[in-house]
Amino acid sequence: MDRRKSIKSIILGGVAGGLALNGCKPENVEPTGENIALAAENHFGRTPEEKELIEKLNAEQFLHPHELATLNVLVALILPANESYGSALDAGVPDFIEFMTKDYPKFQTPIRGGLMWLDHKSNTDFSVEFIAATPEQQKIVLDAIAYPDVEVPENERPLEVQFFSLIRNLTLTGYYTSKMGIKDLGYVGNSPNVWDGVPEDILKQHGMAYEEEWLAKCVDQSKRNTKAAWDEKGNLLT
Repeated sequence: MDRRKSIKSIILGGVAGGLALNGCKPENVEPTGENIALAAENHFGRTPEEKELIEKLNAEQFLHPHELATLNVLVALILPANESYGSALDAGVPDFIEFMTKDYPKFQTPIRGGLMWLDHKSNTDFSVEFIAATPEQQKIVLDAIAYPDVEVPENERPLEVQFFSLIRNLTLTGYYTSKMGIKDLGYVGNSPNVWDGVPEDILKQHGMAYEEEWLAKCVDQSKRNTKAAWDEKGNLLT
């Protein structure tokens, strides 16, 4: 099982238990937050106060262009495209992370500091900024912080390791709550289905059977949209 399939299985497990941008190059992306703003505007159930806050946050900008360019590269490395769906970048995840840095200011210092660390490490080891490094060099930088010692409490791990864990979590959250990510999961949510009764072999196994009268009233799918009627004694008529 590859990394992407592993991630999908984890996300699907969580769903069961708890019941989009052109190109991959930074210069091709203009992270304006329009996708988030549009989704917020059309989202059912937003209170006026929530809508006002979303509008206010979308009018602000926290990450500067170089930080956004670095983030574009980073999220696509964390969750790359596959044969059917685009990367986290294609799903608009950088816009989501930019929004979250404003909605939850505690993210700002670790994210800004972590992006600076990527450039410092890449410059130290390869004499180029992270976005200018080769994919192999970028992988070397990320491998150094992507696999924390699970025996060490998270708040005691190096700050750059904490940064990567945060970005990875935000990337997965942003992707798998986007339209593209939900399609990638194959999750359709609650949807109507057709119930045609307990299977015949199960009924026989327990020595049970439906009465023809009740089959016609309760399991006839041609009547599924017919409103039930009851007599004064509580007996089902139709």
